[in-house]
Amino acid sequence: MEALPLAVTTGWASGINAYACVLILGLLGRFAGAGDVPHALTTTPVLIAAGALFAFEFVADKIPYIDSAWDAISTVIRPTIGAVLAALMSGQASTLHQALIATTGGLVALLSHAVKSSLRLAINTSPEPVTNIAASSGEDVAVAGVVSLAAFHPEAALIIAGVLLLLGLIGVYFAFRFIRRGYRRFKAWRAQRSSTPATGSGSALPEEK
Repeated sequence: MEALPLAVTTGWASGINAYACVLILGLLGRFAGAGDVPHALTTTPVLIAAGALFAFEFVADKIPYIDSAWDAISTVIRPTIGAVLAALMSGQASTLHQALIATTGGLVALLSHAVKSSLRLAINTSPEPVTNIAASSGEDVAVAGVVSLAAFHPEAALIIAGVLLLLGLIGVYFAFRFIRRGYRRFKAWRAQRSSTPATGSGSALPEEK
């Protein structure tokens, strides 16, 4: 696997769901013949830890507001895992090359994490759980598909990850534009309501005789 395309792809996937990325790579390396996956990811302790953390995130990521809290906790974790995966994928590259690849993976992971967490904040303005479940399930499927493809066809996975990242950025722009417009309309409605004289609904006091 070429290190740079894979660094970008796994960086994008780590920013969305780092534990799923580690788990899928480890399983592919151990059971599916993806021989270029670093051996450290295929060990039993790593697979167990990644599986347990993925199971926790699988549930937390689908609950309104809990998902945003989990995203806040993961702000450091996801880019770090993206950088570590990129460094591992660089293999026998020189120290400078490894550092550049690791930095690329970390920065892409940070960017995709920012996209994910921003979209979740936008989704949570409507606190019904259906949208959160749909968004989280779609992210899980996308991560699984892109990482699986990257293990055997890194260039194709790179293109898909780049397109998904771009679509995510566009989605963030339009989501917050929509929210800002709705907030302005709400403020205008509140201002208009407060400026309208209230009509008395109570009964008048009896006149004195």
